[in-house]
Amino acid sequence: MVRISAIFIAVCMMLIAGSLGIAVYLRFGFTGAEAILVGLAVLTALAVYNAISARLRDRAEASSQISSLARTSGDLARQLAEFGSRLNTMDTKVEQVLERSLATAQPLAAELEELTILVKQLADSVAAHDLALTSAAARSRAEATAVLASTAQSLADAAAPSAGQAVPASPDAAAPAAFAVDAPSTPAVSVVPAAPVESTIAAFAGLGRDDIIALLRRAIDSGKIDLFLQPIVTLPQRKVHYYEAVSRLKADNGDHVAAADFLKYAEAGSLMPKLDHLAVLRCVQVVRRLQLKNRDIGLFCNLSGATLTDSTFPHLLEFAEANRAIAPSLVFEFSQSAMRAMGPIEHESLAALAERGFRFSMDRLADLRVDPRELTARGFRFIKAPAALLLNRAGAASTDIHPADLSDLLGRFGIDLIAERIESEPTVVDLLDYDVRFGQGFLFAPPRPVRAEALQAVAAEVGKSDAPPQGKGEAALAPAATATSEPVSARGTLAQLIRAGAARI
Repeated sequence: MVRISAIFIAVCMMLIAGSLGIAVYLRFGFTGAEAILVGLAVLTALAVYNAISARLRDRAEASSQISSLARTSGDLARQLAEFGSRLNTMDTKVEQVLERSLATAQPLAAELEELTILVKQLADSVAAHDLALTSAAARSRAEATAVLASTAQSLADAAAPSAGQAVPASPDAAAPAAFAVDAPSTPAVSVVPAAPVESTIAAFAGLGRDDIIALLRRAIDSGKIDLFLQPIVTLPQRKVHYYEAVSRLKADNGDHVAAADFLKYAEAGSLMPKLDHLAVLRCVQVVRRLQLKNRDIGLFCNLSGATLTDSTFPHLLEFAEANRAIAPSLVFEFSQSAMRAMGPIEHESLAALAERGFRFSMDRLADLRVDPRELTARGFRFIKAPAALLLNRAGAASTDIHPADLSDLLGRFGIDLIAERIESEPTVVDLLDYDVRFGQGFLFAPPRPVRAEALQAVAAEVGKSDAPPQGKGEAALAPAATATSEPVSARGTLAQLIRAGAARI
């Protein structure tokens, strides 16, 4: 638009100059050269006038814009001054609120610190009294045993016939000898020693080692190993983030025997691989069921080192391959002693599971001598340590890692520290000072059972899909192959799996 107007003005000036040149030529008798000079002079004058007027117009516009900018800057300066005064007022109010809060919180912090010191002193006193009572009880038992032994010896000496003397035939004379034989606390005169008792557990009462192993074998084959779930919560929010699956033996009398009480017999009878296969199958079913409600929930499943070297491990690996879609939510757990006893075959098996996306955890720590770099390289992402060990209450062996620095050290290598066996609130307070992010224990919730019918419902839903044919030797994992041929159907609810059980943890 500006260019068109400039062209129009130039044409007009040329027309005016040409008209004047023609007029002076025709009217005033100027020669042609003089008329041209007059036209050029007029054109030059018009051009100069146009340039000066344009410059004056631009200068006026610039002055107007500068004035507008000056007014806007003044408004901005005034608004900034108002904002500054408001900020100063807010800073003053915030400082007053902080001062009042600090004045209110300082007495509470002092009282809390005093309470913490008192609780620690009380815990130390209780531990000292417990140790003293234990020592006193041990001394009392030793003294009672010595008294009973001396009494039994004196009774045996009194009942024994002297050399060349006939044994009295009256019942009264024979009574001390009979008493000496029947007394349970007089082993010096026992005729036949009692059969050794293999366990003090009520479910194993009267059974020997071989009988208990046979009982475990029948329980595994018949599926009488129940699955219990215990939550792992975040600290200090106490929000459930993981579950740990623990096995319980369902005895004939209805009692549940903890894994710690029957694992030694399962290891002695080489039953750990079968037990682990059953646990992995059920854990996969539980994970699939849990993911219908919350895909962020994970499950810890315990495995033994013997399973990694067993001949059936390839079938377990095939089962893991079929379920690699849930690998981020299933964590295989190994004890510290099993980790230290692992050889090349076990490490190769761990690498095979890690290639399929599964993560590992190490638990049952006896000391804090761990190598985070090596554990991370082998796929370990969690370490579970007893709270008493972290708080230096278990009398663990000395280590270069201070418990307060363990969480940060493991975090730098991508490993989360989980404190287990938490049973009191003061323990939680102390663990928060150590920057422990996860906790597990009876303080939050005990292990609760997963209903068997819920697991059967999962298997029934998944089993409706076409399962691939099984090869020879896959009998141990036959249910697993059926249960993982396709993803679990969304029919049913999570309450069907852990209603009144793990879902209420």
